[in-house]
Amino acid sequence: MDIADIATQEFVEVDADQRLSKVRSLFERENPKGVIVTNDGDYAGVITQQQLLQSHIEDDTKAGAMVKSAPKIERDADVRDVARMLVEGDTKVAPVFEAGDLWGIIDADAILHAVIDNLDVLTVDQIYTDNVVSVTEDTHIGRVINLLRENSVSRLPVVNEDGKLTGMVTTHDIVDVAVRNMDKATQGDRAGDIERILDLPVYDEMSSPVITIDLEDSVQDAVELMFEYDYAGLVVTPEYDDSLVAGILTKTDVLRALTYTEEEHMDVQITNVEVLDTITRDDIRQSIEQVAQKYQEMSVQHAHVRFHQHREKLRGTPLIQSQIRLRTTHGQVAGSGEGYGAESAFRVALDKLERNVIEMKGMRSDEEYKGQLLRKLNEL
Repeated sequence: MDIADIATQEFVEVDADQRLSKVRSLFERENPKGVIVTNDGDYAGVITQQQLLQSHIEDDTKAGAMVKSAPKIERDADVRDVARMLVEGDTKVAPVFEAGDLWGIIDADAILHAVIDNLDVLTVDQIYTDNVVSVTEDTHIGRVINLLRENSVSRLPVVNEDGKLTGMVTTHDIVDVAVRNMDKATQGDRAGDIERILDLPVYDEMSSPVITIDLEDSVQDAVELMFEYDYAGLVVTPEYDDSLVAGILTKTDVLRALTYTEEEHMDVQITNVEVLDTITRDDIRQSIEQVAQKYQEMSVQHAHVRFHQHREKLRGTPLIQSQIRLRTTHGQVAGSGEGYGAESAFRVALDKLERNVIEMKGMRSDEEYKGQLLRKLNEL
């Protein structure tokens, strides 16, 4: 299936000379997936809502200073290839070109709508993310923003003092409260307003009740719920208790699943592949395979490596965060780390991944020994 009938010519466009205040108001008023930025009519890039949240740039800055590159997609591209490009480009929207000219856009929702009837073959437990960061109801908005940035995520479950799920906070919630309060502020008291926003408890701004999905449910059911409630992700709960957080399932997880292959080599997906400097995709794949071989009973079904570039630099080399997540026949295992340059960051994350794989191996050996001991005791 290609995207010829999925892509659309209906999109929000701004000129590179437009002020960011105009872009922010567009997100508040029209809530687009992203904004296409053009320079004298030529495609320049995209701006996403998450970029605005993570940015400290003033409102009078021109939109051209905030553009993010997104993969240029041909109108007849295959759906699976486009899903991979969106995931690896870390974007929910990308420009579509025809005969070299900007024709329209394609976004994640359009792809998921097109394939939703085929998602009943997958269950949530096959593709969800289990290593989840959560916050408590009294966590301040300032801390929430830091956690969203540090973990490169767009949503956090909120739990009460007993660890029970009570809400969800997203980048959209943060942008909404910031815009709402900034509209009330004048230039003179803006700094004070910002401080008050950061000190608000997340309980005041979280969404509640939370829409959840069980581990055993189909991915089709999950995506239908996301569309019904206009959510980009759901909290995953164990079947026996929908107040406990087992993980998160997002539209990006579903897109990633569409790209799974049965190649001879491990399928490695890299988000923000453009930051790779002295390391290649093949180097990354071989390194992860070597770590996985330390636990020979474990077969890696899919590997996802995410890079996030910070503004800090050392002698011109940016500080980068690397996150590695493996989906294996023995569950999920991950590692993360930071370093100057993609290769350095990846090596730190790989070292943490290796330790976690070895720990997984040790825990499984302990479980097997415990099982053998219990069997022997039962024979007495």
